[in-house]
Amino acid sequence: MLVYLRLFKESFSFAINALRTNKLRTFLSLLGITIGIFSIIAVLAAVDSLDRQIKSQLSGLDSNTMYLAKFSFAPTDVPRWKREQFPEVSYNEYKYLKSAVPDAEHVAYQLFARRETIRYESKSVSSVNTVVVSHEFEDIQALEFSKGRFYSESESNTGKAVVVIGDEIANSLFGTLEPLGKKVRLYGQKFTVIGVVKKQGSGLFGDSNDISIFLPANYVRNRFGDNNKNMNHIIIIKPKANADIDELKADVVQKLRGQRGLKPDDIDSFFISVISGLQNAIDSIISTLNIIGWVISGFSLLVGGFGIANIMFVSVRERTSLIGIQKSLGAKNKFILFQFLFEAVILSFLGGLIGVVMVWIVSLVANTIVEDFTFVLSFGNIFLGFGLSSLIGLISGVIPAISASRLDPVEAIRTGM
Repeated sequence: MLVYLRLFKESFSFAINALRTNKLRTFLSLLGITIGIFSIIAVLAAVDSLDRQIKSQLSGLDSNTMYLAKFSFAPTDVPRWKREQFPEVSYNEYKYLKSAVPDAEHVAYQLFARRETIRYESKSVSSVNTVVVSHEFEDIQALEFSKGRFYSESESNTGKAVVVIGDEIANSLFGTLEPLGKKVRLYGQKFTVIGVVKKQGSGLFGDSNDISIFLPANYVRNRFGDNNKNMNHIIIIKPKANADIDELKADVVQKLRGQRGLKPDDIDSFFISVISGLQNAIDSIISTLNIIGWVISGFSLLVGGFGIANIMFVSVRERTSLIGIQKSLGAKNKFILFQFLFEAVILSFLGGLIGVVMVWIVSLVANTIVEDFTFVLSFGNIFLGFGLSSLIGLISGVIPAISASRLDPVEAIRTGM
C-alpha cells in the first residue's frame, strides 16, 4: 500500500512538474478535456435544472388530469383540414359530463380569451393573461391564495362580476393598499377583487399566475356569447383517486360521442389530452437534449483524450533515460506502468476540475442574472465530471504507459543519453 502511495505522490509531482515546465503544451493538451467536461456538465446541469423547473410547474396538477378540446396538445394523425371542422366543446357538454361521468372528481370549463387591460383609478396593467374558468378550476389547479378566495359556485354560475388577480397584478395596481373589495375596470365594467393568488414565479407553460386574472366563465359567456370565434373552449376533467384512467377516458369518449350523435364509423370530433402524456413527451425531449449534449461534448473529449495521450508520449520520450535507470535498479514493469497511468489520470483530472469550477461559476452568474429560474449543479453531475475526466485520462494514458513499461533498461539509458 505504501508503495502505491509513494507512486501516486511521484506521479503527482511529475504531473505538476509538466504543468510548470511545459505550460503552453500542457495547457493546450488539457484544453480539450476542460472544454469537454465543461460542455457536458453545463448541458446536463442546465437540462436537469429545466427538468426540475418543469416538474415543479406541473406538481400542482394531477398527472391524470384530462383536457377535452377540439385540438390536441400532442402530435396527431388527424389532418389539419379535418380538425378545423371539429366543433368547439360547449358549456352544455361540460354540464352533461359533470353529471354523467361518475369517476370524475372535478369537471371544469375554460375559455381561452384574449389578453385584456385591467385598471384601478389612474393605474393600469396591459396585456394581462385572462383565465376564464368555472369555479372547479381552483380545485383542479390547486391554487393558493395570499389574500381572499376564489369565486364560489353561485358566483360562477350566475357570472357575477368578481375577479381574482395574480401577485404582480396586485402590486402594480394597489401597491401597499388592501386589494380585497376594490373595484377594477375590465371589459368596460367594474369587477370586485375577491382574491389574490400567492406568488408563483415564472411559468414555463405560458403565463405565470402572477400576471394572470381569473374570471367566471359565465360572465364572459353572457357578455360575448358561446359562438365567439376569438375564443377556444376546453373541458378539464380531474379523475377520482381510485379511478381507472383508461376506463374513464373510454367512458368520456363514449358519452361525448353519444351526446354529439356520432355514427360508429365516424372518427372522434374532439381530442382528450392527458397530463401524463405531456410529461412523457417532456421526458423524451429532456433525453434528446442530454444525448445532443453528449454528442457535441464528446468531440471535445476526444480531442482532449488525444491531447493527454500526446503529452504522455512526449513525457515518456523525455524520461526514457530515467525509466532505464529505474528499471536497472529493480523497478518492475507495473511500477513504470502505474507511474504513467497515474500521471495521465492526474493531468486529466485537473482538466476536469477546471471544467467543473467553470460550470460552478457560470451557475452562480446565471442564478444572479436570470430571475425565477434556478441553475442547479448537483453532486451527481460534479461526480460525473471528475469520474469522466479520470476515465479519459486512464484510457489516454494506457498506450504510452505500456510502451514505457516495456522499454529495455539498457536501450532506454543509451537512447536517453
